[in-house]
Amino acid sequence: MSDSSPLPPVRLHSEAELARAALSTPLLSRAARLARWAGPGTRVDAGGALVEEQLPAAAELLGLSGDDAAADASEAWRVAVDTGLVEIVDEEAGTVRAGEELKLLTGGSPADVLSVWLTALETVVADASVPDLDGLADALDEGGKVDFPSLGWDPDAEAAFLDGVLGNLYLLTVSEGGPGDAPVPLPALAASVIVPDGPGEPTDDVLQQVSDAMMRLDDQFRMLEPVGLVEYRPVDEALMADPEEEPGAPLDDTDVARYGMVRLTPLGVYGLRARLLDAGFAAPAVGELADKGADALLDGMAGFGQAAARAETEQWLDRREPLAAARELLAAARGTDAGAPLRRLRCQQALALVGAEAEPALREVLDDPELGGLARVWLSERGMAGVPAPSEEMVFWLTVDTLAAQLAAEGNSEELQALVEGLAAQHSGFFSAAWRVEHPATADVLEAMGRLHPDKKVAKEARKAAFKARSQQGA
Repeated sequence: MSDSSPLPPVRLHSEAELARAALSTPLLSRAARLARWAGPGTRVDAGGALVEEQLPAAAELLGLSGDDAAADASEAWRVAVDTGLVEIVDEEAGTVRAGEELKLLTGGSPADVLSVWLTALETVVADASVPDLDGLADALDEGGKVDFPSLGWDPDAEAAFLDGVLGNLYLLTVSEGGPGDAPVPLPALAASVIVPDGPGEPTDDVLQQVSDAMMRLDDQFRMLEPVGLVEYRPVDEALMADPEEEPGAPLDDTDVARYGMVRLTPLGVYGLRARLLDAGFAAPAVGELADKGADALLDGMAGFGQAAARAETEQWLDRREPLAAARELLAAARGTDAGAPLRRLRCQQALALVGAEAEPALREVLDDPELGGLARVWLSERGMAGVPAPSEEMVFWLTVDTLAAQLAAEGNSEELQALVEGLAAQHSGFFSAAWRVEHPATADVLEAMGRLHPDKKVAKEARKAAFKARSQQGA
């Protein structure tokens, strides 16, 4: 996943909903209870961890039992310290007290609560990147530092692996056409990191790497679930007991679920987006453009899918009067730069959501060479009277502009190929006229038609027309 291009926009739940979810997560709620419990008699070691003698009392307070009770209590305490819910009063004496951040959980704003939760999330993600290493004490050097090479562990690589997995899970969740709220099979998620270029015929080595990654992720997602990042169905323990059984052949839904299923919670989507933003990724959220001008709206939605673009536009329109909004959109859609065709397409899609109150704005641009065709389409679709017929020049210009916008939005998609085939079939003389269209994208559009059309003869006509258009533009 590259940080050079924007990720798909995400629809976030409200801060109030997310804050309520954060407060109800097992780990943060346990940390808060321990912070309220901490007092003069509570003791910690030099690293701020609860001394071993107090772990049973902490576990009992939290209602924890079983083999993992002490470990879970210790993790909750660490989160309490890292988030500031607990403060160290005297390091030498090992005394503590409730921290100032504890007040934010009851008296702070939703944003305050989420800030505390994000800090807790960082603690858990960092812990999840550390494998359960045997012989850790034996790997301490004379200075008390861990000799990682002797353990065969690279901390940076482990952290990068988990970050990559979480980034891919976020991308799958927010992408249009992706699984959305549906859980993602753990084998598919592991494979997305091990073989990021897509499935080929997997070798035994690749299958083993995917299997090893699944086992690491199984442990990591078990740790990440209590902080509310994910909902996780662990790998069936029977599979772990049978190392010969691997998800190599096609499996039905029931079989796939045995290998682990994970989905981001709404809180998890919020948390991963925050981490991606901190890492320098462009991770837009629907609604961020609602208070900006039409120029920012149309440019900002360039990489949006249809559903996200519609949701963003609806929020933008809700804050404006229809006629004023239409005029602002039309003004922002003008231009001859490379992004202008896609701006006009987004403008057309936005105007489709505006009622008849916008009619005067559309009539005002009927004679505009860049907007006149768009205006005629809008007026005609609504059965408005007195719509002048477009000139042939305007029809061809609008056609080129529309194809240029589709190219920018979708690339060489199946939908665009179908549009290209339809145009060539309906207009036998299309290419002989199209190369003369005075549009900055004419040559590029004709070259694309030459690539996309399956008929070699038609494709050759398109390429010849593109050459003429480029020669004319260079003249």
